[in-house]
Amino acid sequence: MMENIIPLIIVALGVGVLLLLITKFELDTFISLIITAFLVALALGMPLEDIVGSIESGMGGTLGSIALIFGFGAILGRLVADAGGAQRIAVTLINKFGEKHIQWAVVIASFIIGIALFFEVGLVLLIPIIFQIAKQLKVSPLYLGIPMATALSVTHGFLPPHPGPTVIAQQYEANIGMVLIYGIIISIPAVIIAGPLFTKVIQKLSPDSFNKVGSIDSIGNTKTFKLEETPSFGISVLTSLLPVILMAIATIADLIQDLGNVGDNVVFAIIHLIGEPTTALLLSVLLAIYTMGIKRNIPMKQVMSSAEESIRSIGMMLLIIGGGGVLKQVLIDGGVGDSVAALFENTTMSPLVLAWLIAAILRIALGSATVAALTTAGLVIPLMQGSGVDPALMVLATGAGSLIASHVNDAGFWMFKEFFGLNLKETFSTWTVLESIISVVGLLGVLVLNLFV
Repeated sequence: MMENIIPLIIVALGVGVLLLLITKFELDTFISLIITAFLVALALGMPLEDIVGSIESGMGGTLGSIALIFGFGAILGRLVADAGGAQRIAVTLINKFGEKHIQWAVVIASFIIGIALFFEVGLVLLIPIIFQIAKQLKVSPLYLGIPMATALSVTHGFLPPHPGPTVIAQQYEANIGMVLIYGIIISIPAVIIAGPLFTKVIQKLSPDSFNKVGSIDSIGNTKTFKLEETPSFGISVLTSLLPVILMAIATIADLIQDLGNVGDNVVFAIIHLIGEPTTALLLSVLLAIYTMGIKRNIPMKQVMSSAEESIRSIGMMLLIIGGGGVLKQVLIDGGVGDSVAALFENTTMSPLVLAWLIAAILRIALGSATVAALTTAGLVIPLMQGSGVDPALMVLATGAGSLIASHVNDAGFWMFKEFFGLNLKETFSTWTVLESIISVVGLLGVLVLNLFV
C-alpha cells in the first residue's frame, strides 16, 4: 500500500514546488515546469541516465503532433480578426437578435469566434465590442460579459483545435473528430446554464457587480472597422468554422464506414486526409489568406505580417504546453500512473470521474488548465487500459476538470476582474463560479454520453 502512496506524495510535493517557483520566486512557468520535472524524476528514483531522455521525449512527443495545429490555428484566428471578420460576426448577430435577446447573440458570436481564437485573444477582441453594445443599450457590461466569457471558456476547454482538448486527445489516442462532436453536444447546456441563466441568478445575488463601469484601457487601442469595410457575415463564419466542418465530415465518414461495413477506398482516404486537424487547418488558413486578404485587396505582405505576429504571440504558450508534457512523461516513466492504477484497482469509481477529480485538484493548485490536463493524462492513462471507456469522453472529462474554480493563480481571473472593474469577492462570485458551473455541467454531460456510447 505504502509503495503506491509514496509516489503520490512526491507528486503532491512536486506540485507544491511548482507553485512556489511560480508565485514566490516569480520564475517563468516553463522554466518552473522543467525544474519540477527534474526534481520529481530524482525523487521517484528514476535512473540518472534516463531522466534527460524522458524529459526530451515528453517535450518532443507533446509538441511533435500539435505544433502545426497551434501554429495554423493562431494564424487563422489572427487573419479573421485583423480583417474584421470577427467584428462582422459579432455585430451581425447582435443586430439580428435585437435588444431583447442580446445575451443569446453574444453567446453565439462568442462561440463561433471562440472556436477560431484562443481564449485570451478572443477575450481581448470581444471586450471592446461588448462595452460598445452595453453602452448603446444602457446595460451593464457584465450582463453581456458573463455569457461572452462562458462561451469562450467552453470552446477553450472542450473543443479542438484549442490547446487542452487537442493535446489530451493526442495523449489518450482519442479520435479528435469524436472529441469535437461530443464536445459540441456538451458545450450547449454548459453555455446556456453558465451564461444567460447564471447571469440572471448572480444579478439578484450580487447586484453591485452589475453597477461597475469597468475599463478596457489595459488592452490599448484595438482595431475597429466600419461594417462595410469587413468581409461578409457568411464568408467570415465559413472561414472561422471551416476546420470544424472538415473534421466533422471526416468523423461522419468514419461512422458511415463503421455502421455500413464500408471498406476503405480512395474517396474515404481523401476525406480522412482533409479531415486531419493539420490538413483542415492548413486548408482553412489558405482560404483565410484569400477571403480575409487577397479578395479584399490587402497586400500579401500585410497578410503575412499578421500571420508572423500570431506565431510570435504563441511561442511561450507552446513552450509551457511542452513543459506540461515533460512533467506528464516523467510521471509516466517514474511509475506514478501505475501507482494510481494500483490504488484504484478495485475501486468502483469511474475513470471519467477520477480524471475529472484529479484535473480539478491540479487546476486549483496550478492555475493553468492546460498544464493541469496534461499532468492528469500522465496519472490516468494506465487506468484506461481494459476499462472500455471511450477515450474521447476521457478527453472531455479531463478538460472539464481542468476548468473548475479559476482563482488568483489564473491569468483569466485577473483579466476578468480588471476588465469589468470588480473587487475580489465579486470576481469569485461571478468568474470563479461560472467556470465551476462549466466544469460540473461538463462532467455530467460526459457521464450521460457514457451511457450511450
